[in-house]
Amino acid sequence: MSAYAPTISMDRQSIPVPTSWGSRPRLLDRAPSDGEPLDTSLPRIVGTSQGLRDALDMVKVVAPTDATVVINGETGTGKELIAEAIHKSSRRSKGPFVKVNCAAIPAGLLESELFGHERGAFTGAIARGIGRFERANRGTLFLDEIGDLPLELQPKLLRVMQEKEFERLGGTATIHSDVRIVCATHRNLGDMINRREFRADLFYRLGVFPIELPPLRERREDIPDLVMHFVEVFGRRMGKPIEEIPSEAMAALQAYYWPGNIRELQNLIERAIILSDGGVLSNPLPLERPQRITVGSPAAFSATINPATTLRDSERALILRTLESVGWVIGGPNGASAKLGLKRTTLFHKMQRLGISRPVPRGQELTAA
Repeated sequence: MSAYAPTISMDRQSIPVPTSWGSRPRLLDRAPSDGEPLDTSLPRIVGTSQGLRDALDMVKVVAPTDATVVINGETGTGKELIAEAIHKSSRRSKGPFVKVNCAAIPAGLLESELFGHERGAFTGAIARGIGRFERANRGTLFLDEIGDLPLELQPKLLRVMQEKEFERLGGTATIHSDVRIVCATHRNLGDMINRREFRADLFYRLGVFPIELPPLRERREDIPDLVMHFVEVFGRRMGKPIEEIPSEAMAALQAYYWPGNIRELQNLIERAIILSDGGVLSNPLPLERPQRITVGSPAAFSATINPATTLRDSERALILRTLESVGWVIGGPNGASAKLGLKRTTLFHKMQRLGISRPVPRGQELTAA
């Protein structure tokens, strides 16, 4: 029985959708060549772009060690998934993976949340509280938004990282810690040091192994895979299977700027499925929504592009940008048709319909005449 059924059609071509994302190959065994599916045991990591490959190469290198890792990236780029990948690929994978969002916990409670407290340590402390460091013993502690850690708590975190020990709030007993720390932030910690908002010694202690996650606008080739993944997840959850994704909708999704990155894409696909009817995915991007298009060669377009562009303009801009990025090569594994997820014949048809043709190089006009 095939693991790829049913299918989602996009402009007369069928794209297989895995019935179980747990059957996807594993990502972290090695770095595959261009065009080869990424290998992963983490079903929620989707994509084949070079930026994602580079990040996963770093995960593969650092995961077997106990080194501290800082994951840098904009909000919504999947920093928590990369942290989880590091944990699951490490020798601590059978231990706990404990998450703390430093921006979501009030500063007055964060110390108790991290290090625990003894009974009577503060008003309302009617029993001993176990902190996240104790819960993460022999596992991994993920400190999300480490840039929001209050300045007064940073020396205590530094001590735990260096000495591997701490005391609960209101207690005197020293507790030894065997925890690997993985951090994430969307803020520039170097600038925070200059503003005296972050300790330089903690910054250097945390920054043993940084990993950079690219924003979604820099990995547009992953958008079709991400769209299909979320379509399958939300379609199954809502009992509304999607059988067709219009090419115009996919082109608009690939042309959009995505300031909220993957989280914004996920939310928009969920909304689109709610609004969809008849098994056809509706376009989740309203026409009046600003769409910024990155153009590879300014000579191919005017200096400014109207952000309220039509779907036809978005599709034309996307095809032109892709053709220019591959030197107008249409076929083959590295050609424009492969990068756009289209058949060669479909791409030729679109180019004719949109009036796209390869420009004649300078100096050859007279010869051609």
